[in-house]
Amino acid sequence: MDLTPLDVRKKQDDFRRTVRGYDPAQVDAFLEVCSERLDELVQQVSRLQDEASVRQKRLESYEEREHALNEALVTAQELREEARVQADKSAALKLREAEQEAEGIRRDADASTHASRRILNDLRVRRAGFLRSMRWSLERFLGEIEEEERRLATEEAGSPAESEAAEG
Repeated sequence: MDLTPLDVRKKQDDFRRTVRGYDPAQVDAFLEVCSERLDELVQQVSRLQDEASVRQKRLESYEEREHALNEALVTAQELREEARVQADKSAALKLREAEQEAEGIRRDADASTHASRRILNDLRVRRAGFLRSMRWSLERFLGEIEEEERRLATEEAGSPAESEAAEG
């Protein structure tokens, strides 16, 4: 049963008066004190309910914020994980590309080395051929020079006799 301060005040008239009963002034004074205290308690309960309502709203607001923060944290963790996975994939792709490029460079270097060796061997063969040809030419020229020197020596040896015979 709800009891309001007004109910207490109205109750004063409901009591029967008896000769040997309680002093009406004291009962009225007590009922007034009860009514005032009940009024204070009703106001206090109302104020506490208002405060509880405000605190409940704050709590709900904090819970909503906490929920939003948790969702943001989960989203950030998922994004971080996705970024890490993407970075790993990107790094693996770059590594494969670098390995392929390095393999291409190595093949090109090997091909260039082989080509350079072929050219060097070809130049050695040509140099040896040139030296043989030059030696053959020089030996032939030397042989011709020696032959010419012998002829000249023979002519010079036969020449004074011829020149004396021609004079005489």
